[in-house]
Amino acid sequence: MNMKSQLLNILKDGSKPVSGEILSKQLGISRVAVWKHIQKLQTCGYEIVSGPTGYRLRHSPDTPYSWEFPQREALIHYFDQLDSTMDMARRMARKGCTDFTVVIAGSQSRGRGRMDRNWVSPEGGLYFSLVLRPDIPAVISPRVNFATALVLAHTLRDVCGIDARVKWPNDILVQGQKICGMLSEMEATEDRVAYINIGIGINMNNPPPPDLPTATSVHALTAQSISRKKFLAEFLNRLAVKMQSQDFSTIMDEWKSISATLGQQVRIVSRHEVNAGKAVDVDPNGALIVEKADGTLKTIYYGDCFHGHP
Repeated sequence: MNMKSQLLNILKDGSKPVSGEILSKQLGISRVAVWKHIQKLQTCGYEIVSGPTGYRLRHSPDTPYSWEFPQREALIHYFDQLDSTMDMARRMARKGCTDFTVVIAGSQSRGRGRMDRNWVSPEGGLYFSLVLRPDIPAVISPRVNFATALVLAHTLRDVCGIDARVKWPNDILVQGQKICGMLSEMEATEDRVAYINIGIGINMNNPPPPDLPTATSVHALTAQSISRKKFLAEFLNRLAVKMQSQDFSTIMDEWKSISATLGQQVRIVSRHEVNAGKAVDVDPNGALIVEKADGTLKTIYYGDCFHGHP
């Protein structure tokens, strides 16, 4: 735990102002060093006031700085603004960063969605990419994407109180409107996964883009501002438990239980073809099985999925 984490923990726990002398003793640093850390926190948006009896924390910004995650601090990399968290995560992964590294951006100038679409990333949303290094064969790597989407949907349900459902292949919908998008990249060494990067963009406290009527946000649904820090911490804790087990044998059955896609008439668009029909199932590695108009079954591995198309 770094000094900022320790300092904030002391100030958050105190019901009364804490003197510089007490902070100095508890942290094992000089009072000048204490003041420098407080100045740094103030420039980061923390409202820390000083008085005759010491320092008091009045307000903390809802910004997912690394020191807000004491158990994961070394793995969290926060940037006020990035072109793309996925681009940064790829560079870090190729340089050998640790499993479960998280890259977060306050906003993105070139956020990407599926099929290289632009992902609008205004302030107030939660935009991050994970670097995962599961020790699994590359052939079952899609299950990690579905596991992540499943954990994310359940976290939205439990923390935000919304009926989040998974849309094939890895979006999250609420009442048919998109609240979260995911993007993944994988590199393998021979037949084993080297890393899987998963980029996630959640419309949290930002209004949904006005030019996207099929989008929504947590704030639009609940009329509440949900702490991005607390939400991300809960999601990471849940996903860590799922990844540590490395048992993905039940993922698809779990995914089906909250699917927004199965039973729907769909149109699947890829770079090379368009398929339409009824989504009837997913196979053990997440490919969508579509029943076409002539009754034949088509297994689809990749593409954009649009609901409600005959």
